[in-house]
Amino acid sequence: MSRAKRSKSARKVYTAKNSARSNFRRHREYFDSHEVYDHETQHSSEHRIRVGLSSSSVSPMTVAETFSQAAKHGYDGVEIMVTHNAETRDVDLINGLAAETGLEVMSLHAPTLLFLPRVLHKDHWEKLRITANLAKAVGAKTVVLHPPFRWQGEYALGFVDGVRQVSQETGVTLAVENMYPWRAGVREILVYYPDWNPLDEDYDALTFDFSHASTAGMNAVETVSEIFDKLRHVHLTDGSGSLKDEHLIPGAGTMPVAETLQLLAKHNWSGDVVVEVNTRFVTKKPTREQMLADSLAFARTHLGLDTEDRHRNASSHVRTSETGTSEKPSNK
Repeated sequence: MSRAKRSKSARKVYTAKNSARSNFRRHREYFDSHEVYDHETQHSSEHRIRVGLSSSSVSPMTVAETFSQAAKHGYDGVEIMVTHNAETRDVDLINGLAAETGLEVMSLHAPTLLFLPRVLHKDHWEKLRITANLAKAVGAKTVVLHPPFRWQGEYALGFVDGVRQVSQETGVTLAVENMYPWRAGVREILVYYPDWNPLDEDYDALTFDFSHASTAGMNAVETVSEIFDKLRHVHLTDGSGSLKDEHLIPGAGTMPVAETLQLLAKHNWSGDVVVEVNTRFVTKKPTREQMLADSLAFARTHLGLDTEDRHRNASSHVRTSETGTSEKPSNK
C-alpha cells in the first residue's frame, strides 16, 4: 500500500521534533552534489500545461489587476483567491474580464486561510460548496484548498471524505494543498488536521506548493514523483528553507524548481501551473511586473513551452534530486 493511502488521522500528535531545517539542509547538500537536470533535451508534455497567474501575486490583489497583468505578460489564465473583497466572488465581473482579455479562469482558491474564517459562510462545508459552485460559474475546473486546523471540529475530523463528497456533488476538482508545520523552538506544532503533508492521506487530487515544501523541509522532486497521479495543480514559487512562507520567484530560492518542472514535462503531466509569488513589499511597479514576467519565462523554459527561451534560465537555476528522475512516474 502506498504512503498516500495510509491515513494517520486516528493517531495524530500535537507536536513533533523540529526536523524541517535539518531535512532542508540535507536535501540541499544532496542537490548541490548530484545533477539530474537534462540539459541535452528540451522536454515537453504531450498534454497542454497551462501557466496561470494567481491574484495573490498581484499588488493590489484585485481581480481587474490580476487579469490586466496576466494579459500583459502572456499568461494563459488566472487563479482568483476568494477573500473579503466582494469582487473575488463577483461572477459577472470575473466572466466579463475573462471575455475581455481572452484569458481562462483556471482555478479558484477557497477562503480556507487562517484570516478568512467567515468569508462566504461560517460553515466550512458550505464554504467549499459555494466556492465550487462559483468555480463552475466562471468556468474553472479546480478549487485549491488548505487542510483544516485542529480546532475546526467535525470539519477537520471528516475532511478527507468530505472533500471527496463535495467534489462528487459539484463536479469540481478540489485539490488539497501541502502546508507545513508551525515551529516553536525545538518543536514543531502540528496545527493542521489530519496533516500538513498530503502524502499521509487518501485525497483524490492535490496541489503542490514549492514555498510550503521549502518551509516544511520537503524534497520537492521526491514528493511530486510520489503524488504524480494525484497532482492536478502546482503553485509555482520558491523558498530558501526559512521559517517563513517566502513565496520567492522561481529560481530565487534553493528549491529544485527547475528539475521538478522538467520532471512534469518529461512524464507528460496534464495539470495546471499557477505562479504564486509575493510582490506585496516591492515598492516599484516595474520591478513587480518584471517578477511576474520572469516567473512566466521560468515556467515556459523548464516545462518546454517556449523553444526560443529554452536555455535562458536552465544554466543558472539547476540543482538536483535525491531520488533522481530516471524512473518514469506513473501517469493516468
